Amino acid sequence: MFKKTSTRLASVMMMVMLALVTVLSGCGANNDTQASAASESPSNSVVESASAEPDQSASPESNKLVVYAALNEDDIIQLQKKFKEDTGIELEYLRIGNAGETSTRILAEKANPQADIFVGGSVEFYEPLAKEGILENYVSPNAKDLDAQFNDPNGFWQGWYMGVLGIILNTERFEKELAPKGVKEPTTWDDLLDSNYKGLYITSNPATAGGGYIFVADQLFRLGEEKGWEYLKNLNTNVHHYTKAAGDGINLTATGEFVIGMSWAHDIVKSAKQGYPIKVIIPKQTAFEIGGVGIVKGGGNTENAKKFVDWLLTKPIGEMNTQMSNRYSVRKDVAPPEGMVKIEDVDLVAYDRSKAAEMKPAVVEKFTQLTAK
Repeated sequence: MFKKTSTRLASVMMMVMLALVTVLSGCGANNDTQASAASESPSNSVVESASAEPDQSASPESNKLVVYAALNEDDIIQLQKKFKEDTGIELEYLRIGNAGETSTRILAEKANPQADIFVGGSVEFYEPLAKEGILENYVSPNAKDLDAQFNDPNGFWQGWYMGVLGIILNTERFEKELAPKGVKEPTTWDDLLDSNYKGLYITSNPATAGGGYIFVADQLFRLGEEKGWEYLKNLNTNVHHYTKAAGDGINLTATGEFVIGMSWAHDIVKSAKQGYPIKVIIPKQTAFEIGGVGIVKGGGNTENAKKFVDWLLTKPIGEMNTQMSNRYSVRKDVAPPEGMVKIEDVDLVAYDRSKAAEMKPAVVEKFTQLTAK
C-alpha cells in the first residue's frame, strides 16, 4: 500500500516539476522577445515616454496658438476671428498694452515661454529679444517677394505693415483757442515748439512706446545729434506729460483733453472716421515704423506659429489689415489705406533702423534724464 502511494506521489511531483520548467521557459522566452522588440524599435519607447509627459511643441495635433499682441484690441479680435476661419486654429491672445511692456514680459518668461507669437509694435523691440535667443529663426516662403527692408536678414522677425508718425490736432479746440491768436496749423515738427502749445501738447514715452522712441530718433536723424537733443529739450517745455503707449495721446486729444499730440497717422485716421473732431497732419521729414511679428522660441505651438506668420503675409490679410487699421501693407499689390496719402508721397527722414536699434538704450537713458529736470 505504502509502495503504491509513494509511486503515485513521485509521479505527481514529476508532473509538477515539468509544469514549472515549462512555465519558466515560456516566461524567459517572452522576456527575450520583448527585449528584442524593444532593441529593434527604439521609437516605441520614445512614443510611450512622450505619452506619459506630452511635449506640446512636438504635437502635430495642436489646434491652438497663444499670441502676445501689441495691437489695438479691435484689430487683434478681427485677426483672431479670421485666422480661425481660414485655418481652424484657435487663437488665444493677451494684449499687454504696448510693444515695450510686451517684449519685457516675453523676456521675463524666457525660461518658461508662455507665448507662441509676438505681434505688433516696431521691429526695434524684436532685435533685443533675438539677441537674447528668445525668438525662433523662421523665414516665411511668403517673404521672398517683399522689399528687403521688411525682412530680418537674420530671420528672427518679419515686417508685415508700415506706419508713419503724424500730428493729431483737435480742430474744435484749435479753432476756438489758438486760431484767434494767429496760430496756424502745424506742418512741420519744428512748429510744435510754438509756446502757444505749452501744456496743450501730449506725446508718448520712448522707453515704453515704439512710436515715442521712433519720434525721438527721427529728430536725431533729421537734425543731427547736437541740434536734435536741443530740439527735444525745447519741446519738453510744451509737453503736458508722456504717455505709456502712442495711442493714448489720440484718445486724450480726440476727447478734447488736449489740443495737439503725436502718434501714428493710421490710428489718428481711424479715430477721425469714428466722428471725433480731429485731423491728421503728416509733417515733412517724418519717420516710419515696420510693424513686426516673431515666433517665441520654445513656445508650445511652433508649427501653428509658422502658419500664422505665413498667413499674415498673404494679400487677403494685407488688404484686411489695411482696411481695419489704416496701416500700409508691406506688399506692393495692396492699395494704400483710404484717407491716407500714398507712402511714396510721404517726405520720410533718412531713418537708419540698425543704428536706431543700437543706440536705443543710451538714447532712452539720456531722454529720461532730460525730461526729469
